[in-house]
Amino acid sequence: MAGSGAGGVLRPVLGDQLTRGLASLRDLDAARDTVLMAEVMAECTYVPHHPRKIVLVLAAMRQFAAALAAEGVRVRYVTLDDPDNTGTLTGEVSRAAAALAPARVVATEPGEWRVQEAMQGWGEAAGCPVDIRADTRFIAARDDFARWAHGRKTLRMELFYRQMRRRTGLLMTADGAPEGGRWNLDAENRKPPPPGARAFPLPPSFPPDETTRAVMDLVAARFGTHFGDMAGFDLPVTAAQAETALERFIAARLPRFGDLQDAMVDDAPYLFHAVLSPALNIGLLDPLDVCRRAEAAWHAGAAPLNAVEGFIRQILGWREYVRGLYWHKMPGYRDTNALDARRPLPAFFWTGETPMRCLAQAIGQTRRLAYAHHIQRLMVIGNFALLAGLDPTAVNAWYMVVYADAFEWVELPNTHGMALFADGGVVASKPYAASAKYIQRMSTYCDGCRYDPGRRSGPGACPYNVLYWTFLERHRDRFARNPRMAMIYRTLDRLDPAERVAMAEQAAAFLDGLDRDAWPAAPGGQDRLPL
Repeated sequence: MAGSGAGGVLRPVLGDQLTRGLASLRDLDAARDTVLMAEVMAECTYVPHHPRKIVLVLAAMRQFAAALAAEGVRVRYVTLDDPDNTGTLTGEVSRAAAALAPARVVATEPGEWRVQEAMQGWGEAAGCPVDIRADTRFIAARDDFARWAHGRKTLRMELFYRQMRRRTGLLMTADGAPEGGRWNLDAENRKPPPPGARAFPLPPSFPPDETTRAVMDLVAARFGTHFGDMAGFDLPVTAAQAETALERFIAARLPRFGDLQDAMVDDAPYLFHAVLSPALNIGLLDPLDVCRRAEAAWHAGAAPLNAVEGFIRQILGWREYVRGLYWHKMPGYRDTNALDARRPLPAFFWTGETPMRCLAQAIGQTRRLAYAHHIQRLMVIGNFALLAGLDPTAVNAWYMVVYADAFEWVELPNTHGMALFADGGVVASKPYAASAKYIQRMSTYCDGCRYDPGRRSGPGACPYNVLYWTFLERHRDRFARNPRMAMIYRTLDRLDPAERVAMAEQAAAFLDGLDRDAWPAAPGGQDRLPL
């Protein structure tokens, strides 16, 4: 543990705030102030995070602390295995204040509601005033979103995105119109995987240095029973590495990103995706800079507009939107359950062992890499959870456990609202429900699967099909009058009544099987993964 002395300002930096320009560091006095960074058990275990995520955050924290110390900044760094570690952020703020007697504490607002609640008690714990500053690393402040949302009947991302385009000038012409004449080029970004394609350019690999290897040993010893593997860990853990990853993405993968961003291919986890969200979400990259770099590639003729607009929309649109929505709707947002979904998680969410190849591929990849791209998360795993009526609380917890980029501000609206429709339509105007035809069209997963995506019912019919049609039946009162779903309900009503009965019976039998194999009854017990 480095850093001792009295007075000055105590400046806590959290594990997802690893940015030198952080608001709480902007007026740092290196001669008097102390930066506090603490690895605490509470943050590693409020859900049993994937080991790769824990390695990512702790290794990046240690690298950031070392960079500050190299500048001459006084850093009080508490490791997880420090025998005096209190196990909580509040405890470490209290302990640091007792040792250093700061005049005040200056922090940057946290990303998650539970941490904000804890931060409210830091003044009492430290025995001095606490100044909590707005997080200026986001393009839209919390208050910006609240002002935009005030008085609106619906809070659709597309309208927010357009405002953000106008505000930043990204992909805008001099006369205030969107480049290319359209705000959203998503219709051009839905190409299926090309036949036979299996080789794609890989993101750069960053082999662990001595610091990261020490963290990996610690994580293996403390969290070895958590879901997931950390073998082959190679994520960027410094700002310089994240910069390299961004440069390589723009040069090698952004040009094809748009066309194939929704495609899914066996054993090809990355395709042309950026894989930058872990670095963005812990502060190693600046989101506005990332967007401007992508825009510059389009201006230089190095990437087409549909790819660049689609990429910028994920950051300037979705990322900023879900963060604003999270703070606008919390804390009650996470407790909604509009579709009254109550089914526990099937055991295969943890094992990946299921004859449904799409789920086996997506969950198996997630177990190995703590990564899946947005369509795997939404239209394979999330779609199944929606159709099967899995409990939103359990599903949200699962997504928080398994992905390296998962922090509640970004995970909750995407999973709870977009994937599960548990918020009743705050995020999405209709549920993202789809039959097996979507997965067959957009992936190679159906090749060689036990189930036939072309069969609605009967022997060999894909479970997605029977679940899809019975989901529509079950929620007819809610969705039949939705203009975006009228056509599919007309199709449902034209199906042979006997087939509708057969699908309902087959779906019930399938769901009964899920219930018998739900996680609490699975080998290993719920004590290993307390969800």
